[in-house]
Amino acid sequence: MLIIGIAGGSGSGKTTIAQAIQHRLGPDTVQIISQDSYYHDHTELSMEQRAKINYDHPDSFENELLIHHLNQLKKGQAVHIPVYDFSTHTRSHETVYVAPKSVIILEGILILADPELRDVMDAKIFVDTDPDVRILRRAIRDTTERGRTLESIDRQYLSTVKPMHEAFVEPSKKYANVIVPEGGKNEVAISLLTSWVERYLVQSLTSTTR
Repeated sequence: MLIIGIAGGSGSGKTTIAQAIQHRLGPDTVQIISQDSYYHDHTELSMEQRAKINYDHPDSFENELLIHHLNQLKKGQAVHIPVYDFSTHTRSHETVYVAPKSVIILEGILILADPELRDVMDAKIFVDTDPDVRILRRAIRDTTERGRTLESIDRQYLSTVKPMHEAFVEPSKKYANVIVPEGGKNEVAISLLTSWVERYLVQSLTSTTR
């Protein structure tokens, strides 16, 4: 199994690249896992209290569970991934069943900031996109998919997203094996990454049939 980590700021195009690789190699070969699924569950707090949590800090993720799930998949065992509800800042009672596949793509803003999480990855990619493009994409996503208002997006960006990006996300770029500029619009980078994964799969198949 090949585990690829794709990091980058919010709205940088991580998901777009992951989905492009999955589309080209097929969903039977590639499984995408988002770090966003592993936000800590804070059902013990009120909605007002949950809304004040800094969700862009590394401590907001339950990386221990994420690492455990990745190791289980590497052993050939299926896992049940949490489902996070961004409108209520809590986990759903439902989970997603994920079976082992040849390629696991893990995407998230802070996956390269955790040394234990980095150790699980076979390849580390950082998507480097201009801040103005990222904030525009984030605003569109959060209003259409997560029920946020522009006022709340602006407030969160200035209070946590921007400072946490500068403190944790941007510095984690130094751990990447590959830096991809322009996010999902970089067709050359996506093609090169896909070709590399294809070669890895062929080599793995050849070594197992000898």
